[in-house]
Amino acid sequence: MDSLSTIFLCKILFWRCTTISELMINEQIRDKEIRLIGENGEQLGIMSAREAMRLAEEAELDLVKIAPTAKPPVCKIIDYGKYRYEMARKEKEARKKQKVVELKEIRLSPNIDSNDLNTKMNAAKKFLSKGDKVKITLRFRGREMAHMNASKHILDDFAESLAEVAVVEKAPKVEGRSISMVLAEKK
Repeated sequence: MDSLSTIFLCKILFWRCTTISELMINEQIRDKEIRLIGENGEQLGIMSAREAMRLAEEAELDLVKIAPTAKPPVCKIIDYGKYRYEMARKEKEARKKQKVVELKEIRLSPNIDSNDLNTKMNAAKKFLSKGDKVKITLRFRGREMAHMNASKHILDDFAESLAEVAVVEKAPKVEGRSISMVLAEKK
């Protein structure tokens, strides 16, 4: 093997070791003393990193630094590939159980009819029952801007009619050409 291919091979191996994970493994551990945990979870005590590496090689497993901030750092003899697989699976399970709350928007106008308002309320109830938050926006156009304060009662009535299923999370607030408020599911 020529020297160029040897250098290339060393660079590949070094690159692979540093980008696998944020955890330090095997030769990357440069601490003088570490606390070692065996492959079955038993405490093997405080020893040098070289001796711990020798024990890991004898067991044909990897030496992984699992608590780098501890004094002395804690390392464990484990199968690194299996460990990474299990960690990825746990993260995936945690993401599955996580509920993402969306913000749904319902737009109203100041001259909305009562039947249309009831339809919008039913849509809001449906969104709230799914666990989403609802932003109700009362939009004004042209001359309607002069009567903003007179139309604020529409949002108050909307919130009052949904009082048994929702609470006002963010009170009505004027934002440019509209007034908006946020409702959340009552717990």
